[in-house]
Amino acid sequence: MYENLFKTGKIGSLEIKNRVVMEPMGNFYANEDGTVSEKDIAFYAERAKGGVGLIITEVVSVNGENGRANSRNLFLSKDMHIPGYKKLVEEIHKYGSKIFVELYHPGRQGVSAVNGNKPMLAPSAIECKCVHQPVRAMTTEEAEELVQDFINAAVRAKKAGIDGVELHAAHGYLINQFLSPYTNKRSDKYGGSFENRVRFLEEIILGIREKCGKEYPLIVRLSVDEFLRFTNIQEKGIELKDGIEIVKYLEKLGIDAIDVSAGIYETMNTAWEPSSFKQGWKKNLAASVKKEVSIPVFSTAVIRDPGYADNMIAEGICDFVGSARQHVADPEWVNKTRQGDTDKIRKCISCLTCMESLMSSDMTGIPMQCAVNIQAGDELKYSNFKEDGNGRIVVIIGAGPSGLEAGRVFALRKFKPVLFEQKSQIGGQLEYANKPPEKDKITWLIDYYKKQCNDLGIEIRLNKKPTIDEIKELNPYAVFIAEGSTPIMPKSIEGINGKNVFSTTEILTGSVKIYNKKVSVVGSGMTGLETAHLLASMGNEVTIFEMAEDIGPGLFFQNLIDIQEKLMKLNIKQYTDHKLSRIFENIAEFEVVNEGSIKKYDFDYIVISLGTQSNTYLKDELNTNFKIVELLGDSRKPGRIRKAVESGFLAAYNL
Repeated sequence: MYENLFKTGKIGSLEIKNRVVMEPMGNFYANEDGTVSEKDIAFYAERAKGGVGLIITEVVSVNGENGRANSRNLFLSKDMHIPGYKKLVEEIHKYGSKIFVELYHPGRQGVSAVNGNKPMLAPSAIECKCVHQPVRAMTTEEAEELVQDFINAAVRAKKAGIDGVELHAAHGYLINQFLSPYTNKRSDKYGGSFENRVRFLEEIILGIREKCGKEYPLIVRLSVDEFLRFTNIQEKGIELKDGIEIVKYLEKLGIDAIDVSAGIYETMNTAWEPSSFKQGWKKNLAASVKKEVSIPVFSTAVIRDPGYADNMIAEGICDFVGSARQHVADPEWVNKTRQGDTDKIRKCISCLTCMESLMSSDMTGIPMQCAVNIQAGDELKYSNFKEDGNGRIVVIIGAGPSGLEAGRVFALRKFKPVLFEQKSQIGGQLEYANKPPEKDKITWLIDYYKKQCNDLGIEIRLNKKPTIDEIKELNPYAVFIAEGSTPIMPKSIEGINGKNVFSTTEILTGSVKIYNKKVSVVGSGMTGLETAHLLASMGNEVTIFEMAEDIGPGLFFQNLIDIQEKLMKLNIKQYTDHKLSRIFENIAEFEVVNEGSIKKYDFDYIVISLGTQSNTYLKDELNTNFKIVELLGDSRKPGRIRKAVESGFLAAYNL
């Protein structure tokens, strides 16, 4: 089974034990001086232990003065960095895996504040429309110096025992900027013609070959399509035909493999995809490249399912299948696949919690986090589950993500969790979140918990809201309230209880179905926006009202961009600064906040999406009758999936 995934592969002369690659992804785990931390070692070692054939680290900066990704990314700019990599290599090799570093400079996509508060160096002084940082075109001499920085970093990697290097020429970073006519307007030897634009990368490759030897494995990661045509940017960038031309040129230079990717910061959702992007959506890029070259081709394309990955290799689309986020979500992906336990895999749901946490790390100090795997990045802290439950019963009221995660961890600790769920199925808020169009990945998490509960023998009593006496009969060691939350329907709004007024929950559960009507959605959090998407897909004329200045206040910009693209295609009207004040008959009355005026809109139905409030079933009685009572997830404070899963994990781990 999955014989293609588990064939050995070669990158140059280096043999890789299987065709599975953990692709690079920033994590904010390094020490402040750019050295490898114990946290880094534990994180990558867990993926090697999980069976991954090749690990490529997060971006490794080649210049610590002007090339930082953030205040805690890896460096190879000085010899002082070498010892940490030696320790990392030693740990990875214990499990038969190989490890490469991804050499990088951010160029115009870097942040000035973490690079000495100086303008970012780039081929041309073109500000990135995403990060909006000051940019300065580097001189020819500065470009030549950066070429040497890349070469020197590769030399240090080899000295450290790193198995090979990958040059990051993708996602709009410095090398990509030299390659693309969109970001390279130079008139010296590094700009203008194709040959000149590729020269920066060419000199790096030739220099590494000279200093490290022709046998030292060298990969290039390339955005073979920047997807600028799908934006408002009219200038030409790299399109697939251009990407193929670059790859063919690089093959002649002697690189050992090509890691096919796509996108730049201005088209970020094609590089780090939100949940709506289907598995394999950009595999055609790798397939097109593979037809033109003989070197191994890596493909990343939201690959989550082992069968899908195996077929990609079988069909000749690629030689190696890569993912970063999937191996963050489940470091045992490879081992579970090899053992035929694919239904036990905890799949990445593409929620982008990882990217959101990483991009705010410099402000929050919190490193990259995963919504479904709380141990990711904290392997040192949460490695050993104490098996000291001794069969003691713990009662969990609610089988949403917090209750299910708590039950899973309690079972691993040899407690006996008993879950009560008033509905006929598990999942809680997840059963609402998976209902809008293109949100089916959420179901993967529900399925994972179903399998865990079954395998661990967790008792779940469905269609049951327990009484205090029923809980007492179990004589539990502890009781956890994980009842989730319910939509807020403000009583202060006149007419809120009208027969044509509904909550988002009623729409998402299907208890209320509306077709071909005129519907207003009040509130533009993600639930409101996705409910609007669902209603519009059912043929309704939908209008969104938001009292804040902007649609989607507080939402991560990638997810907001993704949903907005869909809403615009459906011609959904959106009004900001509109505060709902009254509903009467078929009229919704709004106060226009920035004007101080009142406006009225007619509708057939109105859907309220103004947040949720915690459910705390039997809280007071439980506190009176039991020594240990704790609120979990939304019952403690309404939030997103990560917060719910984390609260369940920590409660069970620390009890």
